[in-house]
Amino acid sequence: MGIIGSLLGLVLLLFLIALVARAVLDWTSVLATGGHGVARAREFSHRVTEPVIGPVRRVLPPVRIGSVQLDLAFTVVFIATALLRSVVSSL
Repeated sequence: MGIIGSLLGLVLLLFLIALVARAVLDWTSVLATGGHGVARAREFSHRVTEPVIGPVRRVLPPVRIGSVQLDLAFTVVFIATALLRSVVSSL
């Protein structure tokens, strides 16, 4: 794999880590009673990932199951990024 492929694989890995951080921080912000640091980290993770998730969310809106809302856009972006990283890594 060339330098460009390695760089792209690294960028995709960092984006996957940002997606996982976003999911964890969303859950901790729901459960946390305070913490300015968690709010700032959550804001940063949203700023990094929302440019990719936002357009997908416009095409694939969240699904409501009772009182729970499932964000399918996040799931689709996560799976697509993992698959794309797998393809780039195999080149």
